[in-house]
Amino acid sequence: MGAHARFSPSASKRYLNCPPALRLEEQFADEESVYAAEGTAGHAMAEHLVKKYLKRRTRRPVSDYYSDDLLEAVEEYVAYVVEQIEAARRECASPILSVEQRVDVSEYVADCFGTADMMIVTDRKVHIIDLKLGRGVPVYAEENPQLMIYGLGVLLIAEMLYDIDTVEMTIVQPRLEILSTWEMAADDLKAWGEEVLRPKGAMALAGEGEFCAGDWCRFCKAKNTCRARAESFLKLAQKEFAPPPTLSDEEIAEVLKVADELSKWAADVYAYAQDEAVTHGKEWSGFKLVEGRTNRKYTDEQEVIAAANAAGYTDIFKRSLIGITEMQKLMGKKKFDAVLGSLVYKPQGKITLVPESDKREAIHKSTAAADFQED
Repeated sequence: MGAHARFSPSASKRYLNCPPALRLEEQFADEESVYAAEGTAGHAMAEHLVKKYLKRRTRRPVSDYYSDDLLEAVEEYVAYVVEQIEAARRECASPILSVEQRVDVSEYVADCFGTADMMIVTDRKVHIIDLKLGRGVPVYAEENPQLMIYGLGVLLIAEMLYDIDTVEMTIVQPRLEILSTWEMAADDLKAWGEEVLRPKGAMALAGEGEFCAGDWCRFCKAKNTCRARAESFLKLAQKEFAPPPTLSDEEIAEVLKVADELSKWAADVYAYAQDEAVTHGKEWSGFKLVEGRTNRKYTDEQEVIAAANAAGYTDIFKRSLIGITEMQKLMGKKKFDAVLGSLVYKPQGKITLVPESDKREAIHKSTAAADFQED
């Protein structure tokens, strides 16, 4: 078994909805993005802090990716994990507490394994806690196949010791202020494993099934050249380019459902074409490479300061207040609340039309109209 699972739990939503994507992606090389590298660093720090709380042997990790923002997000996750650890200790005399627990689900799908960030097992419940450090795509626990797969893997371990009846799954995504929890009966989760995961997993590993485009394409390695994805968006674009007032209500609703994905797809195609042109000399009919516009920069700031001062110009600096996060870090949370708590507020967010699946609470039409007019 290699270092990476063929049927990776983190990509399971994609493979369950578009089984042949697994074999298609294997044609592309693995490339770690800056965001993935930062996420790896954040998870290493989270593991260290939880182990430190549990008084287990650990060494503080070092990384160039550590920033105040990242560490603050990690600390928020750790605080939640600590709460759940103590709750489990109150409920069960000997809970199982495992950090970065490797789970193997090959009983359902060959070569399917992964790592659960935090596993808490009491005499009746399994709790999987997953840290997400992204700030772009919100992720929720409800019907999340990655966590469901982890749940199956942990059940295989836990049921050797306890009679588990519930699997609780939580996603902590601090940078988007998301704390999402979902529960399943253990028997229902195992039924999903048999009825959905096992057959779809077998199809994916065999390269069988139909290609199907959807929001799961976002992180697919083949997204830029996938014909199924292109055809689905090009079909919609015929309506997208029509004047909005000429579309029916049903057509507008259909466009709204995928407009964001359509925009991202167009950006993906553009980025792919530009990379091919710059890196491999590819020529695209009707397009050319040019040098982008840039802003002027000082060659040496110290020499600029000296020259300006010598010419009699001394008022050449700007001073700005440090941000709220940095200020709270400087003072500490309690001192910050005492000194500046009354001077900090969170402005109302801009009114936005989003899908019904969005977890934010809906506002009334009259309120939305008034707020929109105020802008």
